[in-house]
Amino acid sequence: MLKHKMILAAAAASVLALPSFARESRLLDDGWTFSLVPDSGSLVQPFTKTVDLPHDWSIELPFDSKASAHNEGGFVTRGKGTYEKKINLTAKDLADSKYSLLFEGVYERWTLKVNGKEVGFRPYGYSSVIYDITPYLHAGVNTIEVDVDSSHGRSGRWYTGSGIYRHVRLIKTGEIAVAPWSLFITTPAVNKSEATVDVKFEIDGLPEGKSLEAEVKVLDPSGAVVASSVVPVRSSEAGGTLKVNDPMLWSPDSPSLYTLELALKDGGTVIDNVKETFGIRTISYSASEGFKLNGEPVLLNGACVHHDNGVLGAASYDAAEARKVRLMKEAGFNAIRTSHNLPSPAFLDECDRQGILVIDEAFDGWRDQKNAGDYHLWIDEWGVKDVGDMVRRDRNHPSIIAWSIGNEVIERKHIGVITTARSFANECRRLDPTRPVTEALCAWDRDWEIYDPHAEALDIVGYNYMIHKSESDHERCPERVMWQTESYPRDAASNWHKVKDNPYVIGDFVWTGLDYLGESGLGRNFYKGETEGEQWMAYQWPWHGSYCGDVDITGWRKPISHYRDMLYNDDEQLYMAVREPNGYYGEVRTTMWSVWPTWESWNWKGHEGKPIEVEVQSRYPKVRLYLNDQLMGEKEAGEANDCLAVFEIAYAPGTLKAVGVDKYGNEVDNVTLSTAGDPVAIRLTPDKTAMNADNQDLVYVIAEVVDAEGRVVPDAEFPLEFAVSGNATLKAAGNALLKDPDPYYDSTATTWKGRAMAVVKSTGKKGGSSLKASAKGLKPASVKLTSK
Repeated sequence: MLKHKMILAAAAASVLALPSFARESRLLDDGWTFSLVPDSGSLVQPFTKTVDLPHDWSIELPFDSKASAHNEGGFVTRGKGTYEKKINLTAKDLADSKYSLLFEGVYERWTLKVNGKEVGFRPYGYSSVIYDITPYLHAGVNTIEVDVDSSHGRSGRWYTGSGIYRHVRLIKTGEIAVAPWSLFITTPAVNKSEATVDVKFEIDGLPEGKSLEAEVKVLDPSGAVVASSVVPVRSSEAGGTLKVNDPMLWSPDSPSLYTLELALKDGGTVIDNVKETFGIRTISYSASEGFKLNGEPVLLNGACVHHDNGVLGAASYDAAEARKVRLMKEAGFNAIRTSHNLPSPAFLDECDRQGILVIDEAFDGWRDQKNAGDYHLWIDEWGVKDVGDMVRRDRNHPSIIAWSIGNEVIERKHIGVITTARSFANECRRLDPTRPVTEALCAWDRDWEIYDPHAEALDIVGYNYMIHKSESDHERCPERVMWQTESYPRDAASNWHKVKDNPYVIGDFVWTGLDYLGESGLGRNFYKGETEGEQWMAYQWPWHGSYCGDVDITGWRKPISHYRDMLYNDDEQLYMAVREPNGYYGEVRTTMWSVWPTWESWNWKGHEGKPIEVEVQSRYPKVRLYLNDQLMGEKEAGEANDCLAVFEIAYAPGTLKAVGVDKYGNEVDNVTLSTAGDPVAIRLTPDKTAMNADNQDLVYVIAEVVDAEGRVVPDAEFPLEFAVSGNATLKAAGNALLKDPDPYYDSTATTWKGRAMAVVKSTGKKGGSSLKASAKGLKPASVKLTSK
């Protein structure tokens, strides 16, 4: 009997003895077999080819004036696509292991199959999903299949893209491991000398009665260990507290990132390990003191930003996401609203690294449809799940300051909307009690105050184009904290006053920071005789994108971008641009989201002697304008005059100079615009010259047409031909004119306003490469690149 008991005890011990295990996560992006059955009536025939991820099939096909995506979707082809990839696993690979697939984003209505068996279905194209595929695997070759259905015409009100447009990762752990997205790091108590770091996590596969321990370390931005602790793990939920001395606080001006390393141990044996970056910072908000970050007041100068990457479509390359954040940061924004869906993980990583605050938004609409194929079909079954997955995935990002649960929902006059808002808001608060919940409310008629019960479900109330109601709302609801979650670009100055003068209005988010694909023609100016009206009022072909951004898709900052930046920041003191004379190209018509066409140009041939307006933006108290060294006038500027002075003068070619004048009358700064000569050459300017040889990295190259003196010729339109040689490929080429139907996937682009852009992608090989641009009648240009 004793011998029998000893045998049982030995057997139990062997069952509970856990092998050492190191978590593995690798990209599964290369070498997928892709097949497409296009929309009915498409000009494109079915095909099969090999692709690498991220992959957006819609941007790789011609724009089509009859496409089912129509105005909203950017006139692209959708359809049904199938992706297939094979992975080879040995019996040793599978032993004592758990395999998961992380899909960061698939648009849309997609089904995962492994070895012919369905693993799961997800309708929403913006949610990240993790599937445990262990039960479906076997030793040998395994087939992963992803079936994507983007054939439902108008499922969104903007360009959505189609396919597996974000990364896929294969994750291998032991059978006992930290549960996906369960690690939650907060900093509940922070002062200059010490920060409290709370850590919570969950364990998958822990047998009843089994005890483990977690060794937790915090590393500062230099990699030095600044805090450590051993946390007992006796159930599926565990946690602990650490103290960090003299913390470096995260902020847009100083985005200091710490790293938490967690090693799950059985005795001294490591059986899982996870690593997560986080920031030490505090946020607070009130109607009396406004928004504070780390105890300091911050005015939120925000931009709404869609998920697409311009000429790349929805394809979410890390380098493209980094560029998008950089462009917004360089334009002076300190906050972004991810309208109207979850962004990519890479985008949020870059907001953390570069320092920009984020409203993380889940949905555009709820139960009442905006389009026949949109999320209203799925919200009852999937709404709370998608909100919860958003919060669990993203809650360790210090950049995120609020969760947004919706935008301009159609059913806002139905009493049930309050129940929906509370349901989503409560799920956010359950999973993350440290951040406020918001939603973008609106009114398309005279009703507004009737939405007070809806607003009560929120911590901060979003106002879309309704901030003119802020004063009366503050009188009625004095504790309400507001931000304008969408605003017209032309209202930059009045909205700046709202934010600056009223602590209960904590920020303004312009629609939009960047031009984007879809909502074709929004923000356009047009000329008499062209299609009249707003984007939704008429068929807008050949427009396939929206021109309402402060920055265009080539990265050029429009004059409105410099102006908004100057209002909120003091980095730029003086800027000048010229308003297009009405009638020069045609009689100008503006739209709701447009500003008057204004350019960095002093080339107006044929307009000599006629009046032209020069816009001088300045933080100096006065500015002077000179033309060919003759004083044209002096005007007041600075904050007291909303940083703007407009001069009307008679046009003459030459050099225009704006001068900043300080309070003592001294000329202390100047900017110039000169008339360019005839176009003679192409100039190429890359955003970098070295790439990672990972088949993922990108270089953005600006091509400009210049005169003999190297000045950009602002009215030059030349068809450029791009060619790449060596260890790189040409990924895309285009210009900022969003009614040019030339597709982005080919090697040509016509300059608009003297400018075009090419995107070069690395391969998996190290070595050199070059990009050449040529055009008839111009001296060609080339740029050398390296892949390391």
